[in-house]
Amino acid sequence: MAARGRKPKGGLTKWFKENWVDISRPKKGGGYKPCGRKKASGKKYPKCVPARKAARMTAAQRRSAISRKRRAGNPGGKPTMVKTYAKSRRRMRRGRKKKR
Repeated sequence: MAARGRKPKGGLTKWFKENWVDISRPKKGGGYKPCGRKKASGKKYPKCVPARKAARMTAAQRRSAISRKRRAGNPGGKPTMVKTYAKSRRRMRRGRKKKR
């Protein structure tokens, strides 16, 4: 529990204070445009992530996240949540017997 007059440093408070950017709209000089869009007509779905996460993502990860978001569409008029990182298809080989 936090002391009087202090707000917790994590959770929803931290989430709101983060700088959210749209990774599908890069700026020419570097970085990304702010998250969101004014009108839904004619523009593609934004994929918003915190700027700190966007800076750590590779180009392939950004392309993957954007394409999955746009593929999901907007059924029912509500935004669709799509995971930023896709699950890896690799499977570990466990307990395989060696050929003799």
